[in-house]
Amino acid sequence: MKIAIATDDGSTISAHFGRASHYLVVTIEQGKIVERELRDKLNHNQFAGEPHVHQPGQPHGFDAASQDRHAQMTISIRDCEAMLCRGMGAGAYESLRSLNIRPILTDIPEIDQAVSAYLDGSITDHTERLH
Repeated sequence: MKIAIATDDGSTISAHFGRASHYLVVTIEQGKIVERELRDKLNHNQFAGEPHVHQPGQPHGFDAASQDRHAQMTISIRDCEAMLCRGMGAGAYESLRSLNIRPILTDIPEIDQAVSAYLDGSITDHTERLH
């Protein structure tokens, strides 16, 4: 099993999925982390020159351009079953779900602690952190 974690430094979970520069992908075997791989991630900086369209009456991040950006951001974690971060937009959350990647918004900042909570089933998905 592989779990992706949005991060900027490889040890803490990023406060925002879209702004994180990397994913730390951990491989789990028999309930233990056996491999750690830092993967590049597209983020808001790469898309800064593109127009931002928000359609009235539609939640943030659900327009076609946003969905395309989310798909590009997730190319490098398509082999993961879950993605941990501490905040994200509702559109990105639903994009991950549509790719069969379980997004989890955690209040745990330390990667190892959050992975342990995921593995023992005690992690909470704080969807109130969606924007």
